[in-house]
Amino acid sequence: MKKRSHFVTAFVGAILIALVAWAFVPKPIKVEKGRAERGSLRVTVDEEAETRVHDRFEIAAPVTGRLQRIELHAADPVEKGQLLAQIEPLPLDPQQRVELLARVESTQASQREAEANVERVRTEYEQARRNRERFSKLAATGVSSRQELEFAETAEANSKNALEAARFRARAAAYEVQVAKAGLLALAVEHGDKPRIITLRSPIRGHVLRLLQQSERVVSAGTPILQVGYPSQLEIVSDVLSTEAVKVKPGDPVLIENWGGDRVLRGKVRTVESSGFTKISALGVEEQRVNVVMDFVDSPAQLGDGYRVDVRIIVWEGNDVLKVPASALFRRSQNWSVFVVENGRARARTVEIGHRNALEAELVKGVGDGVEVILHPGNQESEGIRVSH
Repeated sequence: MKKRSHFVTAFVGAILIALVAWAFVPKPIKVEKGRAERGSLRVTVDEEAETRVHDRFEIAAPVTGRLQRIELHAADPVEKGQLLAQIEPLPLDPQQRVELLARVESTQASQREAEANVERVRTEYEQARRNRERFSKLAATGVSSRQELEFAETAEANSKNALEAARFRARAAAYEVQVAKAGLLALAVEHGDKPRIITLRSPIRGHVLRLLQQSERVVSAGTPILQVGYPSQLEIVSDVLSTEAVKVKPGDPVLIENWGGDRVLRGKVRTVESSGFTKISALGVEEQRVNVVMDFVDSPAQLGDGYRVDVRIIVWEGNDVLKVPASALFRRSQNWSVFVVENGRARARTVEIGHRNALEAELVKGVGDGVEVILHPGNQESEGIRVSH
């Protein structure tokens, strides 16, 4: 009987010891798991942007005078040569006379420069067109790659756009010469002649984009009065951080979102301006930014000048990429690492990543396809710790 009592006591004690030991065994940590897998990956530069009319003319007062009331309004259509505004010039003082004559000479010099630029850009376009034709023939025979042909086609398209822009600048320069010469009519007032009304006419057939002055008043020479342009010829401009702008190149595809419609519009980068500027962010931080100018590929029928949109510039894209959720990555000894799940335990693996966006990263080496990884690793996860889903 005594032996049986000792046996029961020993048995109960063993159970208690086992329970205590089990209580102190680390329990598996619940984690969120992901998986390294193959698929498509897209790297974009995302920014807010604004539409603007590509070709616009700003009509300014050529002389100091009394502006008569303008009857036009914003969005009104205008014909080429249509009367826009009238100014009755005031007598000029000696300084204004010198400035007026100097402005005429300056605008004439700008016109000559613009015309020379048209010839230069036309030569570049002809060369780009010949290169595209040459690569097209080489690609058809298999001598040249498809990528080289695409580069040649992009260069031709960019040169064509540059030629159109140069021609527009030449037309604008010619109009500025006409406006400056119109200001010479104010010289007649100096000799006691009856003042002649200076008329400002539309250089194009388009629409009034913005009316800057409407009521009758005295305006100084150079005061902007109104803007005219082609509302259907829109472009997009976005100021991008300079560290992101270096990734963008002409020809990159663009996705245009949050513009008010129910679909995503397509666009294409035309140019990245070569000069940056300083901008204060909403948090009061100075940022160096660069303007990126984009063209629409899809027709933006409902958009106008100065509309807000969001753009996603695609700087890299792959279709069969081994990738891992970006939330699985963490730094360890200056290297990127992930925790993989092996036999219910966390194992740290050093990885090398390539292209990356906000959600996913390309895996160059370190982890294979189909391997489970731990998402959002924290301080609790460590080498060899037990984990559960």
